[in-house]
Amino acid sequence: MRIKAEELAKKISDEMYDFKDEKIENMKKLIDETAKETQKQLKQTSPKRTGKYAKDWSKETVFENALKKRVTVFNKKTYRLTHLLEKGHAKRGGGRVAAIPHIKKAEEAAIETIEKKVDQI
Repeated sequence: MRIKAEELAKKISDEMYDFKDEKIENMKKLIDETAKETQKQLKQTSPKRTGKYAKDWSKETVFENALKKRVTVFNKKTYRLTHLLEKGHAKRGGGRVAAIPHIKKAEEAAIETIEKKVDQI
């Protein structure tokens, strides 16, 4: 296939846009996959007394446009417990309840996963 000199710049520009769009779509898929993995990890590693807290982890796309996507993993029903369990809290009669860090570990694993896989895209 032959391209005239006048059309070369447009052809290169079109190919670059196609390449960029493909990369963006792959990044969005990676973000979705990582959010799903994080949700699954939190369901497994969350403290289980009755099991309700661990079951309530969910993910939601908070923002998405042509270039960006933001997904949040959160606890639907017992969201008030997340900080108390993660950081520990004071007891009513004095003393403290020990922290059970589980969210920070899942967050760090998600960040590490994205950093490793983003280079492969």
